[in-house]
Amino acid sequence: MENHIKIRIAFFDTKPYDKRWFDACNEAYEIIYYEGKLNQNTVGITKGFQVVCAFVNDDLNEKVVDALVENGVKLIALRCAGFSNVDLKAAKDRIPVVRVPAYSPYAVAEFAMGLLLTLNRKIHKSYNRTREYNYNINGLSGMDLHDKTVGVIGTGKIGRVFINICQGFGMKALAYDPYPAKDVNFTYVDLDRLFRESDVISLHCPLTEQTKYVVNREAISKMKPHTIIVNTSRGQLIESHALLDALQEKKLGGAALDVYEEEADYFFEDHSEGGIHDAILQLLTSLPNVLVTSHQAFLTEEALQNIASVTLENIADFFAGKGLKNQV
Repeated sequence: MENHIKIRIAFFDTKPYDKRWFDACNEAYEIIYYEGKLNQNTVGITKGFQVVCAFVNDDLNEKVVDALVENGVKLIALRCAGFSNVDLKAAKDRIPVVRVPAYSPYAVAEFAMGLLLTLNRKIHKSYNRTREYNYNINGLSGMDLHDKTVGVIGTGKIGRVFINICQGFGMKALAYDPYPAKDVNFTYVDLDRLFRESDVISLHCPLTEQTKYVVNREAISKMKPHTIIVNTSRGQLIESHALLDALQEKKLGGAALDVYEEEADYFFEDHSEGGIHDAILQLLTSLPNVLVTSHQAFLTEEALQNIASVTLENIADFFAGKGLKNQV
């Protein structure tokens, strides 16, 4: 325990809920919280720390990894499932990278269904109307989800929970995954069939070289004109300009987005005074059949507690010389 007390963690991109849960779960380490993101401009402050704790929009590129190694940092502890923001080639055999692979699949899957229901049934529009005492329901119609087909790309824990939820609504489930799960109660198909037959498409896969822009202009051209796309995974799974064009040309029914490919400059922060300068995000947000939220699908009390406890367990395992079950 005395050795653990000496271990210092530089914690980046801190939000109040992070500090609350990490303080509650931490008994062994000195955690210094920084509100700024970890990148080339801030990596200098990691001297004297043994661990950096990073989140999805911290930028751990090659130069940052090099600086971490030079500063004596021994471990990169991601408090998220994704790791596309880390240059793993630069880190290989130099500094281990651990993550939290499954903090709460229910949190993300339930939020994805919430997005779908809200966009489809225009609940957000009704909310805004009734706050102004407008009880007119014209223009608020949606479609029954019962008997519709949902296409799920990625059948890890989150994807399978989402399929279970959809099946509870009476939906038929198609799925694509290069590593299919066994003994499932849904149908695996290729991407072409999934794009052609789905009324709803929900993305639950990691961002890799193979999945980047899996929803692109060609893919969208195969979809039904009423198809709704839901993305609670990573922004670069969707080619944003192609999505915007399709929505403007009424070639899609709508999009519910909790992530965006250029979100690092905007999400998790308040830009209500100065506005934003990303034209595509501005236009997407302004469209009547688009719902954008700020990467909050993970945000439940259960998930936050799991993120803190698993991150600290990863750190404890590393300094105890144990096998790192959550190493990337």
